[in-house]
This record gives sequence, C-alpha cells and structure tokens, in this order.
Amino acid sequence: MGLLAVLMQHNSPVFRTLLSTAATLFLFGAGPTLAVEEKGALPLAELRTFADVYNQIRVGYVEEIDDSTLLEYAIQGMLMGLDPHSTYLTKDAFENLQTSTSGEFSGLGLEVGMEDGYVKIIAPIDGSPALAAGLQSGDVILKLNSKPVKGMSLNEAIEIMRGPKGSPIDLTIGRPGESQPFDVTLVRDTIKVASVRNRWLEPGYGYIRIAQFQSRTGEDVTKALTKLMAEEDLKGIVLDLRNNPGGVLRASVDVAGLFMDGGTVVYTEGRLANSDVNYEASASDASDGTHLIVLINGGSASASEIVAGALQDHSRAIIMGTDSFGKGSVQTVLPLSESRAVKLTTALYFTPNGRSIQAEGIVPDVRVERAKVTAYDNSSRISEADLSRHLDNANGGKSTKDSASKSSADGLLSTDNQLYEALTLLKGLNVLGLREHNNSQTKAADMANSGES
Repeated sequence: MGLLAVLMQHNSPVFRTLLSTAATLFLFGAGPTLAVEEKGALPLAELRTFADVYNQIRVGYVEEIDDSTLLEYAIQGMLMGLDPHSTYLTKDAFENLQTSTSGEFSGLGLEVGMEDGYVKIIAPIDGSPALAAGLQSGDVILKLNSKPVKGMSLNEAIEIMRGPKGSPIDLTIGRPGESQPFDVTLVRDTIKVASVRNRWLEPGYGYIRIAQFQSRTGEDVTKALTKLMAEEDLKGIVLDLRNNPGGVLRASVDVAGLFMDGGTVVYTEGRLANSDVNYEASASDASDGTHLIVLINGGSASASEIVAGALQDHSRAIIMGTDSFGKGSVQTVLPLSESRAVKLTTALYFTPNGRSIQAEGIVPDVRVERAKVTAYDNSSRISEADLSRHLDNANGGKSTKDSASKSSADGLLSTDNQLYEALTLLKGLNVLGLREHNNSQTKAADMANSGES
C-alpha cells in the first residue's frame, strides 16, 4: 500500500480512483493477456513525479481540464512515445479499426502510419480516391485542410480524413525527391476493398492480385486459384502484393500455405508468454508446384511481407520488385472498457529462416524498379518476308508478317514494366522446365534402348 499512499496525496476523487485502478492493473495484470510476473520494484520516484506533474497541470494550467480528459492525454502520450503502431483507441477509432478489416468504409483509401510526428502513407488502397489522385507509398501528409499534422496523434489525423461520402478534403503532401510540397483535393468515397482479383496475362499464365489481407482472403485466393486451374493448364502465376499494406495475420498464413507443402510460415517473439507463436502451413500445395513469382514494393507491408518471406525462405517463389516496407511487428488490441482500447506492439515477426522483418523488410531476389518504358518501334524494319518474290517457308508456315499475332502482354511493357518482367521470367522458367523434362525423357529412352538399368 506504500505506492497507493503516495498517489492518494492528491485531492481529486477521480484521480485517486483511476490511479488506484492503474496500480491494481500494474500489479496484477489487466487479464489473461497481460498477466505477467512482477519483475523488480515499482518505480516509485517516477510515479511520484507523474503525480506531481499531473497535479500541477490540473491546478495551474490556464484552462481547466477535467481529470478524465487529462488522463486520456497522459495515456496517449505514453503510447506516442513508443513505436508508430502503438496507439490509444477511442470508441470511434476502435470501430474504424474493425471496419477497415471488414472490407468497406468511407474515407480516402489510405493505409497510414506515424513517423517523426507526421503521417506517412504506407500504401493507397486499390480503387480509392487516394490512388486515383496519384498518392504514393512514402508520401508524407503535412497538412489536412490547411491544419498542420505535426503534433496530431495518428488517431486524430485519421478522424479528420474519415468522413461522409462525397465530402472534399485538402491534403498538403511532401514527397521524397520533390523540392516543394504540393496540394491535392480528394473527395471521400465508400472504399470497397476487393481483396482478391484474378485474370489471365497470357494463355497459361495467371495473375492473382491481393489488395489487402482480410478475414476471407485465404478463401478468396483459393477460389481464384481453383478457377484458373480449371480453365486451362496453368504454367505459372504472378502473385501481386505491391502496395498491399497487410491486414489479418491468419489470412497471410492461409495464403502462403496454398503454395507450400507444410512448414513454418512465420513465427513471433515477444515478452509475454503467449507472444511466442509458430504458424504452420497446410500440408499440401494447392497450386501443384506451379512456377510462382511474387511482386513486392515499398508499399508491401506486414502480412504481405510474411507471405513473401515464407515463400522466399522455402524457395517456393521468386520475389521480384523492390524492398518491402519493413513492418515486422505484431499489434494486440487490449480492451480497457466497452468503448476504449489500446493497440500495443507485443511481438516481432520472423521468417522461417529467422530473419526479422522489422525495419529491414523483404529484399527481392530479382530487383526491378518501377519505370516508364517505351518499346522501340521497329515496324519499319524490312525482313525477308517483305522482299518481293521471296521463297515461302519450307515447312509450309506463313511467310507474311501478322501484327495481330503479337502477345497480348506486350502492352504491359509500357503500363507495368514490373509485371511484364515477371511474366517474361515465368516464360523462361517454363521453357527451362520443358527442356529439362524433354532431356530426362530422352536420356531414359536412350538408356532403355541400350539395355542399361
């Protein structure tokens, strides 16, 4: 009771009650998640300093602030002093967190974090006003409706950005490499995150895009993969995780498991006893070992990095693109009451080979920067088939050029050079696989003919 006696010196009944509750939670834990053994004595001197500062503010600050508000400020300050992903969740913020993983909400369509007091864009969401306006991963939001972001909490900034559909908001953006900030006006819209999309790049080469990891993403990827495999022989797949800010951990484990024959997908380590968890893949590869390339970039974070890291460590896929974001920490939502909670970083992610994702990210096997590429126009070049009286092909093939026979993926070279390079590499892998298969068959036939065993 010595600590409580020190804290109870102040006269506010609310203050005494809240500090008594806080001390109780600190001593005995806030529930099963935080039930840890006490290590060392409580910091009495620091707690006394906190109590003194609190009392000076509530007594001497120029404007009167009620105890509950002041204590909320104190909680926010503690969490802001930690990492960018630990935060205090008010009722509205808690509801926003839940809706953001459900797949539909009203806003700008940005995944953001806090860095050096500013809001930094992790990734714009597919089909959102933010993506349509050209906002990019790494952009920093300096002002919201002419109000400086510096000094705001992340929750405050998100509250301003959220709003009814059709309402405008002005953002001042700082972009690395740009000498001056620029302004952009966005109109809020209902953000419907289509978690998974799929299509054919070319006959035999499928494309699966995951925009965000939601609770049903594993099931959606399974359906997309089944659909592609049912339509025709699948020679290769591009799994696009670019600008995917992450989401539900379990979904990332499910997706990685679709392309693995068991084994560890990711494991976590933290100070709490229940923070050390190993996540395993399912025992069978649903893609039947199809050649796989995973595209990542600086907007690929958290769950995206888990998938890329697992497939890379198990040598199941070639990772292509640029370095990922590097968010390798686990956040646990700890309810404080029915209307308030704390989102606290409680562990770190590690790939199957023990690599920490945090602040390092996933380094691609093949680095391809996003670039604007213009194909060289060689339509005026003359070939043998253009010459008059040329001989026809001896095998009976066509002797005239057919521009319509060009690959449908040729347009990717100018619109998405990273995806174009992924498709090209898939084709190369397929050619090499066919040659190895043919060589092994020829060798077996030769051995059979010579009577070898």
